[in-house]
Amino acid sequence: MKTFRRLLALGLAACLMFAGNNAWAHRPRVGVGVVVGPVFAPAPIWYPSPWYYPPPVVVVPAPPPAPPPVYVEQQPAPANAEPAAQAYWYYCASAKGYYPYVKTCPEAWERVLPLPESEVGKP
Repeated sequence: MKTFRRLLALGLAACLMFAGNNAWAHRPRVGVGVVVGPVFAPAPIWYPSPWYYPPPVVVVPAPPPAPPPVYVEQQPAPANAEPAAQAYWYYCASAKGYYPYVKTCPEAWERVLPLPESEVGKP
């Protein structure tokens, strides 16, 4: 029974030794030695991630399109058209005033051409 246990332990140790072969490939590299004086160990080496992450996609909505230009087509005046009617003011000589300010006039209203604003207050 003792021999069986020894053979079993030896076989198990051999299996573990061959199974762990990849683990020994990346074992920590530590050395033992004697150092005299101050020791300046290099900083641990940082390796960047092997994956490339592209920058995030930013979607900016396009501005709305400009409205199309508006064209107004003017119709030509007919050749035999009469000139536009002249607007008149109505004057009452006895009241010495013009129509919307003087409501009634005992005689007939006088039809006069409108005066520019600069001449309204002049005598």
